[in-house]
Amino acid sequence: MKRALPFLLAAILTCCLSACVKRADSGKGRIAVVISTLNNPWFVVLGEAAVQRAEELGYEAVLFDSQNSPSKEAEHFDNILSSGYKAILFNPTDADGSTVNARSAMARGVPVFCMDREINEPGAAVTQILSDNYSGCIALGQYFVQSVGRQANYVEILGLVGDNNTWARSRGFHSVVDCFEGLHMLSQQTADFDQNKAMEVMESMMQAHPDIQAVFCGNDAMAMGAYQAILAAGKSGRIKVFGFDGADDAVNAIREGKVEATGMQFPKTMAETAATFADRYLAGERNLPGKIPVAVELVNAENVSQFGNFGRREPR
Repeated sequence: MKRALPFLLAAILTCCLSACVKRADSGKGRIAVVISTLNNPWFVVLGEAAVQRAEELGYEAVLFDSQNSPSKEAEHFDNILSSGYKAILFNPTDADGSTVNARSAMARGVPVFCMDREINEPGAAVTQILSDNYSGCIALGQYFVQSVGRQANYVEILGLVGDNNTWARSRGFHSVVDCFEGLHMLSQQTADFDQNKAMEVMESMMQAHPDIQAVFCGNDAMAMGAYQAILAAGKSGRIKVFGFDGADDAVNAIREGKVEATGMQFPKTMAETAATFADRYLAGERNLPGKIPVAVELVNAENVSQFGNFGRREPR
């Protein structure tokens, strides 16, 4: 045994050194994950899923929070482009304003892959992986009519005016609802996808229009803010709330009868696809689609048990 021990230790040491060399060799560099805001659980999931997938693929991933500020986003890009990052997984703050950041990265040889939010210049990013917001809100509009009826007064709370998702959702919703003359929109205001702002907007809307029967919100954070205002005004159950995103708090609120419906986006799918495409691009693949739509699913009281954790529940 004593004679064998030195050989055993040497073998263990050799294996350890081999493992260390393999781990060092497998490092592929750094990938930046730039998210519009981390002040929203949905975007936290998007960012963390992108980081996790990039790390699984062998990269070091660093998460950047633009705080919904185009200038902060530009600072991040300046930092990223001077620090040797291999690629950028990008959730833009503005469809037009963010284009210059993506274009400058691509010009420096750093490929950009957009997640969830769009930039308006074709070719300024390798690929854009986007929810099919318009179709998702057609389904939501149809359920809205089914739920509130063909005669009702409602209001709409919009997201960021510079984000294409805001208008795609609104247009999809109105493509259905505007077909019914008895459905009257009393007010349409923006709350920048922010829960606290939506609560304030909903408070002012209820003061100006005491006969509101429903509210359509461009995301779930605003839907929850609207619900808080409705609850504080003692009108819970009298004003129906509709959101969009598939955030866990909204899904739970549907389960509890506080919110009528939402559109389930799939942030993990978008983030993982972006990271996978970045890896394929960096490995030399160039035949990647410029835009990939990701289907949105309607979530309501009838099927809410099938959803949770920002997607479909895994079957048991």
